[in-house]
Amino acid sequence: MKAKLHLEKILGAVLEEKGWQWPEKAVLEPPRDKQFGDMSANIAMMLSKQAKMNPRAIAEDLKSAIGDDKYIEKIDIAGPGFLNFTFSPSFWQDMVPEVLEKGIDFGKSDMGNGRKVQVEYVSANPTGPLHIGHGRGAALGDSLVRILEFTGHDVSAEYYVNDAGRQMLILGNSIWVRLQQSQGRDIPQPEDFYKGDYIQDIAAEVLDLNPDILEKSDEEAIAICREYGKDKILNGIKTDLAGFDVRHDVWFSEKSLVSAGKVEETFKDLTERGMAYEADGALWFKSTDLGDDKDRVLRKSNGDLTYFASDIAYHDDKFKRGFDTVVDIWGADHHGYIPRMQAAVEALGKKGGLEVILVQLVNLLRDGEQIAMSTRAGKFETLEDVVNEVGRDAARFMFLSRKSDSHLDFDLELVKQRTMDNPVYYVQYAHARICSVLRKAADEKFEINENDLSCLARLVEEEEIDLLKLLDQFSDVAENAGRTMSPHAISYYVRDLATVLHRFYSKHRIIGVEDDLCRARLILLKAVARVLQNGLALLGVSAPEKM
Repeated sequence: MKAKLHLEKILGAVLEEKGWQWPEKAVLEPPRDKQFGDMSANIAMMLSKQAKMNPRAIAEDLKSAIGDDKYIEKIDIAGPGFLNFTFSPSFWQDMVPEVLEKGIDFGKSDMGNGRKVQVEYVSANPTGPLHIGHGRGAALGDSLVRILEFTGHDVSAEYYVNDAGRQMLILGNSIWVRLQQSQGRDIPQPEDFYKGDYIQDIAAEVLDLNPDILEKSDEEAIAICREYGKDKILNGIKTDLAGFDVRHDVWFSEKSLVSAGKVEETFKDLTERGMAYEADGALWFKSTDLGDDKDRVLRKSNGDLTYFASDIAYHDDKFKRGFDTVVDIWGADHHGYIPRMQAAVEALGKKGGLEVILVQLVNLLRDGEQIAMSTRAGKFETLEDVVNEVGRDAARFMFLSRKSDSHLDFDLELVKQRTMDNPVYYVQYAHARICSVLRKAADEKFEINENDLSCLARLVEEEEIDLLKLLDQFSDVAENAGRTMSPHAISYYVRDLATVLHRFYSKHRIIGVEDDLCRARLILLKAVARVLQNGLALLGVSAPEKM
């Protein structure tokens, strides 16, 4: 943020001259109320103890020491010692050439300093199509990956394929039951059973590929059904995610943990660290040493592994691959599992290395009524169906429109409307509106010379300055979104920028005013369009030129 950097520079020079250290809790930020200027600083209050002076006296001292600065129009002191800075229009006008020069790189930073981060998301069991809840996690994870890369992190996106364990057995048995029923066998429906029509479709395909399967033992037939079903569903998941423009660099198989001996490696490591022990024929994780109410089983007395054992081994493998930070995106129903997983990571010597982001449920509405969803019962709205109905952009934007741990009402009818009440349309139309104005200017042979920006001095109206201030905030918003892992902050930002753009458009003529002013406003619009594009790209949403 240019304004923040400028203040840090001049205030830093003053503090150095006075022999004061920059206070750790000093904050420079835009005030909530515009009447308090462009930037507000609490630095005088934070210096009080160090300088052994009254905060207001320190504020007066700092104001005097700053003196005349060509970019600072006014400095006010408020309350107990807040410093409120108002910048000159020329300071904000200088934002435009910076945006135009950096283009798609405007807003980028090296805040992450190349730190290696792995983000694991979706990771739905390959037992059925992705539903809308998975879509929210997919949009969140993919956008977070984009933001982290934009802010200087070395990021890898991963999907954990749960291709082992009880759910896979249920899938195989469900397909086998449906296959036998389709051939007239009187097979009762098991209690644990996937009932969707897709199971019947897969069963028919298995029979077509394995015409002799009815002659095989149940164990062998279920194994065939399980493997085919898993591959078929997983390929469908990959297709759905590709259509949703969601990237995964690694598809990690749970089975590989056992086959490669990684689970046993982790058990050995925990035992050597004194964090695992044998008792009653089972292997236990000593989680009570890390605040848990009881120790947890890793390997049962019959030799079966628990889900927890696989999860520990998987996270152990993540850190052994060299990641500094591991980010897991889970459904909100896994909230109680976080302390246990954090304890396991701590036991592996990686305390603080795991970040967990929870994703709340999506309430999908149609005609004002909630759609009930249950993968097991075969009643759900698939991600593919939703994307086909409302479009990828609308779905992604809506999923990212609120903080991930907040419930989200997704109204299918609202996001299809071409009105300003539709938040997706509202933002995309801001970009399309700019493109329409630029096309009209070109049609009227009005030339813009980006090498001569002296006309920008004409940008002095309140809405013009507000647009320029928002452009300046983009890099800070992106950094904060990466630091706090909050992609919704980008959606808030582009909505704010769209709001000011629409307000500017409704109050001020662009084409048809005096040439220099027209030229300045067209160049400003080009800069706003660029930042809208960059922000929407972080959400994985397009910036259409026509709507």
